[in-house]
Amino acid sequence: MASLTPPTQRLFDARGRELRYGGRTLVMGILNVTPDSFSDGGRSAALDDALANAHRLVAEGADILDIGGESTRPGHTPVSPDEELRRVLPAIEALADLPVPISVDTQKAVVAEAALRKGAAIVNDIWGLMGDPEMARVAATYDAGVVAMHNRASVDPNVDIVADILAFFEQSLERAARAGIRADRISLDPGIGFGKTFEQNLRVLASLAEFGKLGFPLLLGTSRKSLIGKVIETTPAERLPGTIASNVIGIMAGCAIIRVHDVAAHVQAARVTEAILHAA
Repeated sequence: MASLTPPTQRLFDARGRELRYGGRTLVMGILNVTPDSFSDGGRSAALDDALANAHRLVAEGADILDIGGESTRPGHTPVSPDEELRRVLPAIEALADLPVPISVDTQKAVVAEAALRKGAAIVNDIWGLMGDPEMARVAATYDAGVVAMHNRASVDPNVDIVADILAFFEQSLERAARAGIRADRISLDPGIGFGKTFEQNLRVLASLAEFGKLGFPLLLGTSRKSLIGKVIETTPAERLPGTIASNVIGIMAGCAIIRVHDVAAHVQAARVTEAILHAA
């Protein structure tokens, strides 16, 4: 089996800048240029709004900007590659000179490649290189950062979800190695809310340290998700406290990156959590 040596305490973007995560959690700000995302659909669909929101997220302290042009919420309507490109490319091109790397949130290799050409540096793939067969090749060709997320085509309450995620990551990492993706370009996302029951999502959050033993940076994405609304009934807009709670748990378990809508609140929460951890 092809193998990757886990990286040291750093993660690189494709423009050669070093994103250190040892001791400081990286905050990835979410910018959905879609009309139908579950939490903020339509807020950044117009280019001017997208650019304004992007600059706000960076000013609030985002270390990475994650731009997505296709909603992946439960029951979403898939969009064509052309439509996804129409949504994301103008924003990526206009924001390419930001002082933080841009991540493109897509499961399509053709979208990833076009985004990387326009200035994106990271591919955030909800199928962890296991969906589109060309995704690993594209990431390797452009020396891009990769977020490999765990996903399942269907929910199975009887599956051992931790074992399933570990097996999935092993296959993702093998595919990355075969394609020539560098280890210091890869982070892993256990995929909260994707192909999992409520109970499985909770177990994943309680087991984050297990995934950290693989030696790769972990990204955690819980922002405003239904998991929080099932713990205490809330709308997506009301889930900031629960999101912060889950991300603090993630930081304490060693997560390197948190993917959030509310950047300023999470920068503060992350810095306080880190200060306490470092004082121990």
